[in-house]
Amino acid sequence: MDGRRACLVDAFTDEPFAGNAAGVVPDAADLSAAQMQAISRELSASETAFLSPSEDADRRIRYFTPTQEVELCGHATIASHALLAADGAIEPGTHRLETNVGVLDIELQDDGVVWMTQSRPEVETVEIDYERLADALGIDPAKLRDVGADLPVARATTGLPFLIVPVNFLEALSDVQPDLQAIEAITDEYDATGIYAFTFDTLESESTLHGRMFAPGAGVDEDPVTGTASGACGAYLDAYEAFDELPDDLRFEQGHFVDRGGIVRVDVSVDDRGRKQVRVGGEAAVALDGTLAIPDAEDDEIIEA
Repeated sequence: MDGRRACLVDAFTDEPFAGNAAGVVPDAADLSAAQMQAISRELSASETAFLSPSEDADRRIRYFTPTQEVELCGHATIASHALLAADGAIEPGTHRLETNVGVLDIELQDDGVVWMTQSRPEVETVEIDYERLADALGIDPAKLRDVGADLPVARATTGLPFLIVPVNFLEALSDVQPDLQAIEAITDEYDATGIYAFTFDTLESESTLHGRMFAPGAGVDEDPVTGTASGACGAYLDAYEAFDELPDDLRFEQGHFVDRGGIVRVDVSVDDRGRKQVRVGGEAAVALDGTLAIPDAEDDEIIEA
């Protein structure tokens, strides 16, 4: 029976047991998709990242939830590169990462912050009944209409699509009682991974906004801190000119209502070809580092951890 190193790394935080935990298998060469899926079930993180050699980039990455493979995951990408940096496997600078949505640039700064360049942003307004959306979130529709006069509900993506839903105040966002079945129906209808609800009312004065993300269709009732949704929201803020001038250093709070508070840094800029570019960044801390026993490829389950 093969043994592979497996870690739990908390992303978008500088200390363990906060932020968003990701499984990371730094050497996934020769593992089958079935084995990766079984490992993800065993680790039980919202996503587990599997790293292997690549012919087109510095390394290849695949992401699995406990139930399925997903195309892209921000926090698992940040966690993976923070682990590689802690191991001394990579130096500060730019690294190329092959994903299911293409090859992305990952920047490791001297201070340990990892930045992930996401896919080209796409944002479009959606027509949705506020009563239905409010019922799904379990809040008063007025809490959505107050902000909706200036900022609409939209489908935004920088690799994974989300419904971006502005809410008037943090108190209203904290009171959300999601109807997960209704949220899944809405996200299926609009071909979105989940709903990212946010408010400009924040816990910390230096933060830009506070967000919560619900993706029951992807097996995640509420995600603590979501890199891909933060990137999509950054593209949304830029597209709808939410600020007279978009701040250079956007800081998104998330996870505090599930006791996993973290900060995602978001940067929206123009690349050297004149196109909008979104990056998400953050720190990460290793919480668990061990060896996992891997069953043979024909076996269905992990035998022991």
